[in-house]
Amino acid sequence: MKTISVIGVRGFPGVQGGVEMHCENIYSRIHKHYRLRIYRRRPYLTEVSARKFKNTEYVDLPSTRIKGLEAVIHTLLACIHIIFHRPDAVHIHNIGPGMFAPLIKLCGIPIILTYHSPNYEHKKWGRLSRAILKLSEKISLSCASTIIFVNSFQREKLGEKVLKKSVFIPNGINKTKIGRSTGLLRRLEIEHRNFILSVGRLTPEKGFEFLVEAVNKLDEVEHLVIAGASDHDNSYFKQLKQLDWNDKVIFTGYTQGEDLRQLYSHARLYVLSSVNEGFPLVLLEAMSYQLPLVVSDIPATHLIELPDDNYVEPANSDALAEGIKQALSKDFELQHYDLSSYNWDTIAKQTVEVYKQVIK
Repeated sequence: MKTISVIGVRGFPGVQGGVEMHCENIYSRIHKHYRLRIYRRRPYLTEVSARKFKNTEYVDLPSTRIKGLEAVIHTLLACIHIIFHRPDAVHIHNIGPGMFAPLIKLCGIPIILTYHSPNYEHKKWGRLSRAILKLSEKISLSCASTIIFVNSFQREKLGEKVLKKSVFIPNGINKTKIGRSTGLLRRLEIEHRNFILSVGRLTPEKGFEFLVEAVNKLDEVEHLVIAGASDHDNSYFKQLKQLDWNDKVIFTGYTQGEDLRQLYSHARLYVLSSVNEGFPLVLLEAMSYQLPLVVSDIPATHLIELPDDNYVEPANSDALAEGIKQALSKDFELQHYDLSSYNWDTIAKQTVEVYKQVIK
C-alpha cells in the first residue's frame, strides 16, 4: 500500500479550523486506499485527537503557538522526518508550509498542494509576514506536481501555467439532521429561534468586530452567539468584548459535536461576517441546517449560489446591521439549498484520483 504524508494541518480529529475539518473529512474516507502519515502539532491536540483511523499514523511534533513561527518550526521538523522516511507522495495543505517544498522535491518525492486561501491577505499578518507568505506561494506553486484549489476564483487568478497542473475540488458537508435537544441553550440561557449564530476562529479575517458592532445597534437582536476560540492570543477577543457595549454577545469558545448541532438547530439566523475566506465550511454547515443567511459579499461566498438579498457589503457594520434587520423582519422559515455538489464521499474519490495520477 502506498504512503501519503500530510503536512500543513494543525491536527485532527477534534482540532478547531477549516483546514482541520477539511482534512478530517478527506482522510477519514481514503485510508482504505493509502497508508496515511499525518504530521500534527502537539499544542493543538485534544482528547478527541487520540481517535485513530485505520492505516493512519500520527506523527506528533513539538511546535509553538507564537504567530509567524508556528508553521515554520513544525513544517521544518516534518520535512526532516519525511526525508528520512520517504513516502510515495507528500500532500501539503496551504501555501505557508510550502516554503520547504524544495527540500521534498530534491528528494524526488512528488508533491500535491491544496491551496485553501491566500493567507497573505489576512489582516493579522504584518508586512514581512505577508512578503514571506507570497514567496511561499510562489515556491509552493512551482514545486507541486498537482495543485488542488477549493476556490475556483483563486485558481483562475493565478495564470495559465497553474491552470494546466491544477484541479478544482470544493469543500464538502456531511449529512445533518436538525436536533431537538436544548441542554446547551438552557446553560447559555437562550431560547429556540431567539438568537443569531456565527461560527469560526476568533481572528480578524472573520470580521467579528463588524458583527458585534452591528448587533449592538439593533433592538431586534437579543443575543448573538459566536462559537469559536482564539488562535494565538486573546487580544482580538478582548477587542470584541469591548465592542459589546449592550452585553448581547455570548462567546462559547471552541464548540463541536452535539453542542454545535444544538446551536445550528435552534438559531434564528446565521451570519458570516468574514472579510476574507478560502471556502467557508461553516457556511455550508449553516445551509445544511436550512438556516436563513446574511453573508459578506466576498468572492468566496459567491462559490455558492445565494439570493442577492443574502449579501451585504463586507467590513461595514451599518450594512451588516441593515441586512440582519431585513432578515429578521421576515417570518422564520427553513430554507432549502442545493448542496448536492458538496458531498465529502465524492470529494474524497476525486482526491484519490489526484493521488493515483501523481504517484503514477
